[in-house]
Amino acid sequence: MIGLVRIALRRPYTMAIAALLIMLGGFLAVTRMVVDIFPNIDIPVVYVAWNYPGLSAEDMERRVVLISERAYSTTVNGIERIESLSIPGLGILKVYFTQGTDIGGAIAQISAQNNSILRIAPPGITPPNMIRFNASNVPVVQVTLNSKVLPEQQIFDYGLNFLRTRLFTIPGVSIPAPYGGKQRQIIVDVDPARLSSKGLSQMDVVSALQTTNVIVPAGIARIGEREFNVKLNSSPLLVEQFQSLPVGVRDGLMVQLGDVAKVSDSFAAQQNAARINGQRASYMNILKNSDASTLTVVQAVKDILPDIQATAPEGLDLKLDFDQSVFVKGAVDNIVHEAILSSILVSLMILIFLGSWRNTVIVSLSIPLSIAAGLAGLFLTGQTINLMTLGGLALAIGLLVDNATVTIENIHRNQALGKPLTVAILDGSNEVIQPLTVATLAICIVFAPVLLLTGPSRFLFIPLAITVVLAMLASYVLSFTVVPALARYLLKDHDHHDTQRKKNLGERFSAAFDRGFDRVRDGYGSVLEMALIKRKFVLACFAILLAITGLLAPVIGTDFFPTSDVGILKLHVRAPTGSRLEETEKLVARVEDTIREIVPAKELRTINSTIGLPFSLNLAFVPSDNVGGMNAELLVSLFPGHRPTVEYQRLIRDKLNASYPGARFYFQTADIVSQVLNFGLSAPIDIQIQDPNFTRSYATAQRILSAIQKVPGVVDSRIIQIMDFPSLQIDVDRQRAARLGVAQRDVANNMLTSLAGSALVGPTYYLNPQSGVNYIVAVQTPADKIQTISDVLNLPANPAAPNINPNTQAVTPTTPLSSPVTRISDIASVRAATSMQSISHYTVQRVVDVAANIDGRDLGSTSADIKKIIADVQKDLPSTVKIFLRGQNEVMETSFKNLGLGLILAIVLVYALLVVLFQSWVDPFIIMMAVPGALIGILWTLAMSGTTINVASLMGSIMSVGIAVSNSILVVSFANDLRSRNESLSPMEAVVEAGRTRLRPILMTALAMIIGMVPMALALGEAGEQNAPLGRAVIGGLAFATFATLFLVPIFYTLLRRKPPSLHTLDQQFEAEAAGASSHG
Repeated sequence: MIGLVRIALRRPYTMAIAALLIMLGGFLAVTRMVVDIFPNIDIPVVYVAWNYPGLSAEDMERRVVLISERAYSTTVNGIERIESLSIPGLGILKVYFTQGTDIGGAIAQISAQNNSILRIAPPGITPPNMIRFNASNVPVVQVTLNSKVLPEQQIFDYGLNFLRTRLFTIPGVSIPAPYGGKQRQIIVDVDPARLSSKGLSQMDVVSALQTTNVIVPAGIARIGEREFNVKLNSSPLLVEQFQSLPVGVRDGLMVQLGDVAKVSDSFAAQQNAARINGQRASYMNILKNSDASTLTVVQAVKDILPDIQATAPEGLDLKLDFDQSVFVKGAVDNIVHEAILSSILVSLMILIFLGSWRNTVIVSLSIPLSIAAGLAGLFLTGQTINLMTLGGLALAIGLLVDNATVTIENIHRNQALGKPLTVAILDGSNEVIQPLTVATLAICIVFAPVLLLTGPSRFLFIPLAITVVLAMLASYVLSFTVVPALARYLLKDHDHHDTQRKKNLGERFSAAFDRGFDRVRDGYGSVLEMALIKRKFVLACFAILLAITGLLAPVIGTDFFPTSDVGILKLHVRAPTGSRLEETEKLVARVEDTIREIVPAKELRTINSTIGLPFSLNLAFVPSDNVGGMNAELLVSLFPGHRPTVEYQRLIRDKLNASYPGARFYFQTADIVSQVLNFGLSAPIDIQIQDPNFTRSYATAQRILSAIQKVPGVVDSRIIQIMDFPSLQIDVDRQRAARLGVAQRDVANNMLTSLAGSALVGPTYYLNPQSGVNYIVAVQTPADKIQTISDVLNLPANPAAPNINPNTQAVTPTTPLSSPVTRISDIASVRAATSMQSISHYTVQRVVDVAANIDGRDLGSTSADIKKIIADVQKDLPSTVKIFLRGQNEVMETSFKNLGLGLILAIVLVYALLVVLFQSWVDPFIIMMAVPGALIGILWTLAMSGTTINVASLMGSIMSVGIAVSNSILVVSFANDLRSRNESLSPMEAVVEAGRTRLRPILMTALAMIIGMVPMALALGEAGEQNAPLGRAVIGGLAFATFATLFLVPIFYTLLRRKPPSLHTLDQQFEAEAAGASSHG
């Protein structure tokens, strides 16, 4: 590296151009990089959504989902696990793949299997929707649609068929169907009484529609010299024309559709309703893709929305809500402000220590240059600007000045010895090349264990590690290129100080500081000599402190990730089992009023509610606990300056549970940070019971539920699956039905058509000639015609037979038609029963989940108590029953295990690096004695600041290992240099002199790092809580490591380094032996 220093001194203009190019490269990189909250978390997942309206949850599980799971597990490569959810009419499979799987090939394999499954699936089922998904696909904004004049079906129709087609052109977005509203359909409401009077069944109407409303071309007629396109009135052009379609002939009399049914441009039976601030409306979630920027996507939506509003139907209002880009921008700006503030504070500290604005400029310039080089490197490695990369840059600011500070301080010291400036630069740089090389490599190498992480934390911290490593390497190179060149340019007038010139205020302050620091250095030397004399006492005190700290570790508590307060609450409401959508909405309206009573109007921005089961595809895009009309989710948005959301959660939880005893309430993750970090997790606590006996597993779940409710910190506990949904079991007497000419298929088709519509058993469509949109023509029995069980039993069960005695002379309309009608009650009996409303699988096994949230306690302690409960329950169960504690705890323990191993590996790697560079086993061991001090400082700082041990603080601990040894290297390296120059020096004399000489750079680099971390540790601004534990861990670790460097390392040096340093004697010994060998030869 000294050759690089010489080049920099000889070619200063080259260094200037290099610095300008670095700044230009950093600027260009920033303008082209994606800005987002987190890096791309590429955990490959494929969602497969099967849809079959009317199919029960159990039949969906056994006839579709289970078959799919077995097929995928056999033929699809790279599957890590399969999770599934079966609810009435919908089956969703989440196929998780191992990292590195060819996801395109896997999707092709799944698609091939789906084609095979269709052959054995229930008749009429359509191929499933398949969506490639990952943790970064999260809703970033909502487009709300509301109107005081338009009906809900028109609002929903506009959102589904027109608004989506305008928004999908925005790069990087995914747009599911609207929430709420009513799905527009051409509804044929059959009157069961009229139908029976004509001797017809629902299937007669369905059959008539399929034969009279067709989409079959007539072809081309070639007549004479011309060709004619032949067009046929195969399908009605107006909805009113459906009324005159023939259904059949009864005793010579034509029966038209209008005679037995009412046809209207209406909507399907509503399964999902949305409320915005208490009013019925609809909204659409805008999701960003993994490689898209939240800021870019939301801004593009904002830009295009005015044009869409201008062409929207009159009376329809469009606006944006729950805009996550505000939080993202605030978080990014906050990190940038932290970095700027850290740079200013560090520069002021350097100015105080070095007492020269010129020295300060030289050192401070390394900050923007290193950051620019780091940004250019991030761009070239495909990274984005996000909280983690910006946090890495903010983290690196204190480190970036270390190399430049040590270099310029040593140049300053050599210059003070009377050396000419150029000689001082060369000698000063040469003296610190080895310790700076070792320190830089030590800090970089501790990030290698980050590669051991799994799950979302891997994708979060690898970019942070890359950022710090790139910036550190850039700082190292700049310290031996730009810094010497600037020192030669800026300090050239200060080779000889004019003692006659009157000093200015700054110089007088600097001189006073130097005098004060000299007294501190002398005092430190005296204290160090005393500590070296009483080594046993100091080591005993250190051992006692280490033991006390070991007892402190379990008290601190453990969490997976820090939580962020972004002012959004997500509340799930579960009405009494079996409640209709309309009844649940009444409950939701009362809950919204209760929330408004708790949250002041000045803090409450909006309340959005979605009730019931959303459009089938939406559950694949945005996971939800809604499985029917009895479920609802409320999103509550607060204005900035609100009280902590956790306080409102507690108030709302207590009030709702006391006010509505028949309903269940629990909170879910709502903000973009938690959604990304908790990807694939249903709740912080998820106790999963696998048992072939489902009845026993449910009883076990209830036992565990009652037990964990007594555990401190557990809130919102519930069993996720619904096992007691009210049902009607209709048992058909097949022999009696056969004698009446009715088959089981006829009964099923008639009932499905009456209760769920004919879209599956006999799909027909109406093409709107104005809009070009196809709408389903659905035959159904109106809900108001089925109010009792008797109404269900009175439904016709006849097979389709529309024409009876068609050639008979028509009777007068006043003559009643007499045709045999077989009703359900004629061939079947009914009894009350219960059924499962939702069935979950984990790796093709049925599971029952007991989920819970945590409030006021750390995750690790709460999970430990729950594990004891699980162990007690497991004792009384057969070996075939397995109980697992999943959720955040499982991911946390895996991450902690990997990071703990990483911490050990980091220590080993740093030690190995030091052995290579020092060519000694002893010196690295002495240097590593600063690491226990760092760990002590980390634990005490976390305890005093009320911070738990989490992934972020563990990352800070790993960093502290590298930072802790960097200053120790300065002491040990300089002591060895002194002893190599003067062999008469004792270890104590050498290490005391090394400590005194290196006190200034050690304190400067330590204070620079600590001051640089203060803004991050204070957790100011948006998402400040995410990186705050990391900053606190680094501050505490470095503070105690500095103390260990200044006192413990010298003590161990005098104990262990009694012999002369080996690095300085190995070369001499080898040359002597080689010379002896050659002379002998």
